[in-house]
Amino acid sequence: MTRFVVCGETLIDLVQRPDEGDDSFRSSWQALSAGGPMNSAVALGQLGADTHFLGRVSTDAFGVQLRDHIAGAGVSLDLATESTQATSIAVVSLDEEGVASYTFHFAGTANFGWQPGELPDLDESDWLHIASLSCVVGPGDEVLLEWVRGLRCGISYDINVRPTVIEDPVAYWKKVEPWLSAIGRRGGVVKASDADIEFLAQAGLAGDPIDIAGRWVAEHGLGLGLVTLGAGGGAAVEPGGALTRVPGYPTDVVDTVGAGDTFMAGFLDGWVQQGLGLEDALHRGAAAASIVCSRQGAQPPTADEVTALIAGS
Repeated sequence: MTRFVVCGETLIDLVQRPDEGDDSFRSSWQALSAGGPMNSAVALGQLGADTHFLGRVSTDAFGVQLRDHIAGAGVSLDLATESTQATSIAVVSLDEEGVASYTFHFAGTANFGWQPGELPDLDESDWLHIASLSCVVGPGDEVLLEWVRGLRCGISYDINVRPTVIEDPVAYWKKVEPWLSAIGRRGGVVKASDADIEFLAQAGLAGDPIDIAGRWVAEHGLGLGLVTLGAGGGAAVEPGGALTRVPGYPTDVVDTVGAGDTFMAGFLDGWVQQGLGLEDALHRGAAAASIVCSRQGAQPPTADEVTALIAGS
C-alpha cells in the first residue's frame, strides 16, 4: 500500500451561524476544522488510504481540535510538528450559490515557520501531496521548496490560489512557477481549478484554463495536469496533449468548502493507490467532490459512498 504524506497548512474556518438573537453587538460563528492540505489528508483517510499529515500544528485550543479531527479520520500525525504559535484563522463568506471566499489571519501563526530539520526523508515508494498557502507564504515556503527539490518519491501539487493573500497575479505567479519546475523534475502531478488558472493568467498567460495547463505540462515536464471545473467536473492533460475529461455529479450544494481538496484525494486514491485508469480516477475525484459539496464544510465521503454515487449515476 502506498504511504501518502500530505504536507501543508491547517486552520480554522469561522463561518457565521444565523442564530436568533444576533444583532450589531454580537453574532454567532462556527469554528470548523479546515485548511486545504489537511482537508485532502482527511479525505484520503476517509477513503481508507494510509495517510500521514505533515504540518505545523499549534498547541492552542484550536490546534487540539485540528489534531483530533485529523486523527479521527485515521490519519497519522507522526510526521507533524507541534508549535506554540497560534492557529491560523480564515473568516469565510458564502455567496448565494454556496461558493466560499476567505479572509485570512496569518501573522505569526504556526503554519508558515518551517525549519529544515522538521522535514523528513521520504522513500521512493511514498507519495507526497503538497498544497496551497504553505507553498507561497513565508518564511517557510522557501524551506519547503528546497526540500521538495531533493525528494525522489512520487509527488503532486495543488496550487489552490488564494487572491486575498497575494492580490497581484504577477507576484503570485512568481511564487507558483518554481513549484511547477520542482514538481516537473519528478514528472509529478499539478492540479488547479479553472478559477486558479484564470487568476494566474492575468500575469500574461494566454488561453483557456485547460490550454494553459497543457502548456505547463509541456514546459515543465509534468506527468499530468489536472483542472477542476466546478460543477463541470474535471479534466486531465497528459504529456503530448492528450485530454481526458469527465462531467460533474449533480448535487444540492450546501457550500463548496473543500471541494477541490476532496477531488484531489479521490483522484489520488484511484490513480496512485488503486491503479485505475485516468478516466476512472477522475470520476472518483468528481464524485468525492460532489458529495462534500452536499455537506457543510469539508466533510469528505467514505470509499463506499464514492463507489455508490458512481454506480448509481
